[in-house]
Amino acid sequence: MRSDSRLSRMLHVLLHLARRDEPMTSEAIAQMLGTNPVVVRRTMAGLRDAGYVRSEKGHGGGWMIAADLERVSLLDIHRAVGGPRIFAIGNEHENPDCAVERAVNAALEDALREAEALLVARLGAVTLAELARGFDAACGAAEARG
Repeated sequence: MRSDSRLSRMLHVLLHLARRDEPMTSEAIAQMLGTNPVVVRRTMAGLRDAGYVRSEKGHGGGWMIAADLERVSLLDIHRAVGGPRIFAIGNEHENPDCAVERAVNAALEDALREAEALLVARLGAVTLAELARGFDAACGAAEARG
């Protein structure tokens, strides 16, 4: 099964946009991501609707950051891009007749619920500003090395 990479790809785009003073076109973003501009526009629309980016039409137009990076979490972006459920693992039958399957379902449901709560909490705790600072630190360390 192919992974859903919308979150990581849009975080990548948002960090690039945060470093720019001018808009970035859907075509330029698509080239950076190795995808189609239509896919970029469709995905960015969710970010625009949430108020995290804005778009300008016409010559010199494109996408720009519209939100304070300190106030936007990874979870916010996940939700804005219409990310899938955190886990695709699930039960085959919700209300099975088999007692063994009911026991398995209960164990899986508890484990998945706990894991999802941890991941959602972590995504909610990390801001775009923290990602940007991590990027800046990594670039600074790379420059210092050489």
